[in-house]
Amino acid sequence: MEGLDIKSIYAGLDAKHAYARKTLGKALTLAEKIIWSHLHDAAQPKMERGKSFALLRPDRVAMQDATAQMAILQFMQAQKAKVAVPTTVHCDHLIIARDGATRDVEIANNENKEVFDFLSSAARKYGMGFWKPGSGIIHQVVLENYAFPGGMMIGTDSHTPNAGGLGMMAVGVGGSDAVDVMVGMPWEVLYPKVTGIHLKGTLNGWTSGKDVILKLLEILTVKGGTNKIIEYFGKGVETLSCTAQATITNMGAELGATCSLFPFHKSMGDYLRATRRADVADLAEKYKAFLNPDPEVLSNPSAYYDEVIEIDLDKLEPYVVGPHSPDKARPISKFKEEIEKEKYPELLSAALIGSCTNSSYEDVGRAAFVARQALAQGGKAASQFFVSPGSEQVFDTTKRDGYLDSLDKMGAVVMANACGPCIGQWQRKDLAEGTANSIITSFNRNFRGRNDGNNATLSFIGSPELVTAMALAGTIKFNPLTDSLKAADGSSYKLQAPVADALPAKGFAFNDGGFIAPAKDGATVEVKVAADSNRLQLLEPFKPWDGKEIEDALVLAKAQGKCTTDHISPAGKWLKFRGHLDKISDNMLVGATNAFGVAANGTAAIGTGKNVLTGETGKTYPQIARDYKSKGKGWVVFGEENYGEGSSREHAAMSPRFLGARAVIAKSMARIHETNLKKQGLLPLKFANAADYDKVREDDRVGITGLTSFAPGKNLKVTLKHADGSSDAFEVTHTFNQEQIEWFKAGSALNLMN
Repeated sequence: MEGLDIKSIYAGLDAKHAYARKTLGKALTLAEKIIWSHLHDAAQPKMERGKSFALLRPDRVAMQDATAQMAILQFMQAQKAKVAVPTTVHCDHLIIARDGATRDVEIANNENKEVFDFLSSAARKYGMGFWKPGSGIIHQVVLENYAFPGGMMIGTDSHTPNAGGLGMMAVGVGGSDAVDVMVGMPWEVLYPKVTGIHLKGTLNGWTSGKDVILKLLEILTVKGGTNKIIEYFGKGVETLSCTAQATITNMGAELGATCSLFPFHKSMGDYLRATRRADVADLAEKYKAFLNPDPEVLSNPSAYYDEVIEIDLDKLEPYVVGPHSPDKARPISKFKEEIEKEKYPELLSAALIGSCTNSSYEDVGRAAFVARQALAQGGKAASQFFVSPGSEQVFDTTKRDGYLDSLDKMGAVVMANACGPCIGQWQRKDLAEGTANSIITSFNRNFRGRNDGNNATLSFIGSPELVTAMALAGTIKFNPLTDSLKAADGSSYKLQAPVADALPAKGFAFNDGGFIAPAKDGATVEVKVAADSNRLQLLEPFKPWDGKEIEDALVLAKAQGKCTTDHISPAGKWLKFRGHLDKISDNMLVGATNAFGVAANGTAAIGTGKNVLTGETGKTYPQIARDYKSKGKGWVVFGEENYGEGSSREHAAMSPRFLGARAVIAKSMARIHETNLKKQGLLPLKFANAADYDKVREDDRVGITGLTSFAPGKNLKVTLKHADGSSDAFEVTHTFNQEQIEWFKAGSALNLMN
């Protein structure tokens, strides 16, 4: 906990909570307790959920290697000698899953030497902790080392809320938000609504923490948590392990939630002690009342939460979600019927467990329990089977305790302690591009093409134990609750429900060899960026607003259907360019479905459109945008619901800005992406009437007026001049406050910092 005095933080909670109760005139939810104890202004007046903006002082910042590059490049522009809060960099995204852990890390170190050298030297110079490649996935490492109940952190990865499993308010943000905190400025966020999730009963049999969040995705959908904190309470909470809670809060990102939270209880104290933080556990137990909702909230939840949803763990079934969206959910009992109806490929081509969402000691243990049953019957995996441990600590401990050996004997390939296939870092060798197939993972996202780059892959998600069972069967139709497997001798057997310890009886096998502390004197450390590098590029400030209304902008793209940050700025092979804005911009919108276009094979055109200045068709969106930019023509993107859902990657905002975008107009927009667009000087706008989306034509000229009197709460007007001489006009809304309007005028938030 370098730089943090948790004892002092806890000692100040009583007075801060008392002030919040007096100001709000009511008892406090846990979310309110944490927010009001991290206010920038200790005399903050009353705020209104969903409308006010809060200025907060997070306790720490965490960044993964793909997003840290751009964040650090922005931080360097601020010309600060050292970060203002404890900050860490974690190398987990740039390791491609190829042949197995040892070889893959070795290759990654060679291929990414320039980037890793940049990140490690910058970390040493500016006072950040650095976790080397192979040491673990950012969220697992944070949970093991830095998270603490009642704390607040931001991270440049959308699954930062993983730390909510340990009672920390942990929020995924774009790099520019992180830079604000790193330079000592407050972090601004919309004061969120709070949804209460009442858990009752106890998980049993094949159900797990994973199924809690998959069930909630079925209820709320991928946009149902936008600008909300998801707060769990009830007797069912006390039956969950800390790492099961982390799985649940991790995938709260798929709801679009600001973050998710669990109150402090025994399993958190047990986890803190198991991870060498008994002092923090003792403090949390002493201040337990401050790390839980007020009693009045629990007595009458509907009076304090904006909405309350009840989930009965006794009745919860294992769930499977997918393909292509994590809210396409159903219990396992209904999956077989849907497979037959929708004609999903039944053969399971690959099963994958691990990732930041499900790679704890308990997760691997439950998967190993399933594997050992099959091994006793002479069984092995009938499909490809991959395991990605969450950290070096989990890897070493599960290896020591025989779990990895059982999975290995079942046929698993153990990959590096890294994100790997979960984010598309998977060099898949068994199928040709375009081959329809089904895979199942214990990951968090399953957007089209995300895991293996193949748009024809149908990706499903379930718990690690369910994925392991399906790997043994070799088919997605297998239901371990009702179906049997064939033993080596031809007999049939049923798998018993998995059981595993939440924490290792012998303690964790601790190894911090992957950590590099910052230099005592950062001034002695040099950070280099070669002028001819194709991996890193120093940033140039974006130009400020010219003071005029927008006239005759072009329609670059009208995205149809789901358009996530994976579609706007794909990862996979593009990850290596995350520190080079010019090169990464060649992937802009290449996954977006063109509402106007049809490909040569008759399907919807993806990533290509029409250059309305030249008449050329079939050009990629980056090619068209570069041509428009070279001719001084600004452009606009139109989208549908929950535009920008998914990852926190700010490249999905920086690339459009770099290539000449003026605005993005959608029916609705994901929180992180909307903020990222604002930070880069763009206009994220929403149709006041969603039906106006249908009025947009490919060859329109777009005007946006009202900018010369731009003000919070005041709508702007969009005019579409059609090629036939007719026109349409409609209003668009925005969520800019006055400070954010200044970002737009300055050209970016960063421009105001310099």
